Amino acid sequence: MANDSNQSRIDRIVETAEEHFGQTVERVTAPGGEGRASFRLHFEDRDVIATLRPNFRRTHLEAFVLDRLAPHTDNIPKVLGVVGEIMFQSDVGHRRLNQEIALHNKAKQLDLAADAVAGIFRIQSAARKTDLAQSMPHLGANDDWITNIVDAVDALQPYSRGISSKFDRNAVATAVAYPGRQFVKWDCRSGNAAIGADDRMNWFDFEYSGLRHGAEDFAWLIGDEAWPIAPDQMVDIMIDAFDPECGHEIADYLEYLSVYLTLHSVQRFKLIIKEAKKRGWLSKERVRKYDDAGVHPEFAVQICKVGQYFAAQSQLTAPISHNFEGAAQAFQQILRDGTSLKRA
Repeated sequence: MANDSNQSRIDRIVETAEEHFGQTVERVTAPGGEGRASFRLHFEDRDVIATLRPNFRRTHLEAFVLDRLAPHTDNIPKVLGVVGEIMFQSDVGHRRLNQEIALHNKAKQLDLAADAVAGIFRIQSAARKTDLAQSMPHLGANDDWITNIVDAVDALQPYSRGISSKFDRNAVATAVAYPGRQFVKWDCRSGNAAIGADDRMNWFDFEYSGLRHGAEDFAWLIGDEAWPIAPDQMVDIMIDAFDPECGHEIADYLEYLSVYLTLHSVQRFKLIIKEAKKRGWLSKERVRKYDDAGVHPEFAVQICKVGQYFAAQSQLTAPISHNFEGAAQAFQQILRDGTSLKRA
């Protein structure tokens, strides 16, 4: 049952939609839960996604991006109108990738992973045919952001031996301080892709997009703690799908991906710890249904294994590979014991 403020948002969206489309909304569902910004509007002949965000500027940015990309790629939603603070877009599928991939055997999972990676490369390629590189914000472009993402590795200390003095924070900071040249969707977690009735995979939720290296989008996917594919298999998929027109040699690209993904894994790890302390562990089904943070010990183990693997791929981050290994062991113990999170 929606609370009063949420119900007033839904009523506002429905009233605006009916006026905009000239049709009656038969019912409203909330694919990400009622607290989210987007709702699915069910008309007699189709479903439409309506988005009303607290920050309308992000909604307008998203509409701008989707309109620019539309002539060059068809695996994204189509903007059906922006009325004030509300954006209407096509519904690209009911089967979210994060739920769909959990239903299949390993072979099919690898096929879905390959589709996801290819789709991201296609979106980035489409963006290079537009003027988005001249108009989008640069992401992670200030010194404080870089310092914070590097120093966050200290969050691993309580679960492992201290951070090695061989971990050169300045060198790592220099490596990830990349100028914004390539459009990135950002937030390419598997809950932000869906499979339509035609079995095509589509990516949605472009509100945080901007400019950076390009590999960050793949870091979001591989560093999604609910993603069930082993990191070495994801590297094989990346190599197979690699787009040589992205502006990087593949060896340099994978080096950057390894360093950035190591730091990204720490961010996801920190989020899991924070949410587990606040809310307790959640079921894997709930995490996938609501595209929530991966607040389950198994997902915590997964992100530690991703961090451990990619840290070991670069000399810059290799000194903290063992920290991820220690953290993974701590959460494997929690899985075995069924205990709650008590560490600092």
